[in-house]
Amino acid sequence: MGTIQTIPARDGRATRLAAGQRIRIINTHGEQVVDTWAFCDGNIAEYMAMDATRAFNLRMSPKVGDFLLTNRRRKILLLEDDTTPGNHDTQMAACDRWRYHLLGVEGYHDNCADNLIGGLSSLGLEATHVPSPLNLFMNIPWTQEGGLSFDPPVSRPGDYVVLRAEFDCIVAMSACPQDILPINGRSGNPTEAHFEVF
Repeated sequence: MGTIQTIPARDGRATRLAAGQRIRIINTHGEQVVDTWAFCDGNIAEYMAMDATRAFNLRMSPKVGDFLLTNRRRKILLLEDDTTPGNHDTQMAACDRWRYHLLGVEGYHDNCADNLIGGLSSLGLEATHVPSPLNLFMNIPWTQEGGLSFDPPVSRPGDYVVLRAEFDCIVAMSACPQDILPINGRSGNPTEAHFEVF
């Protein structure tokens, strides 16, 4: 296995994966959402796309054995393992400064969009857009009528997913800073998460 690395609470990280490498993303304390993106290494205009992924798998949330597709319909990651009950959101956009303004925040609030930009910047890359992420551990149930709600996670401390790179790519992650809605637990206290590449 690789070295365990920290995604600090309310912050983001990015790492490169070679084809065939795996990344394990760990919900260390059990209630932390981790917004997750993937980009083609060498051309970040090709990125993991939730709409293409839903159309390919014919499900709202990926399951073990499902591929995650890019906006060019190529398989970029495989969901190889998942110890959670399987609640991962593909509907919601990453939180950003404008989202927090709608929630009544005045001034700046840490957000996943900026965490993605910072994570890519740490690798010398300039983000040109913020795709909709795979919101790992995020519990967004839906009703027969099409209603959605922001519910606390159902994952447990130490739960993780393993993603395998299908080609050389960059994976970026944000320990979501949401502290107004209960998506990071009813306490509204974002925490760090961890990952390892192997």
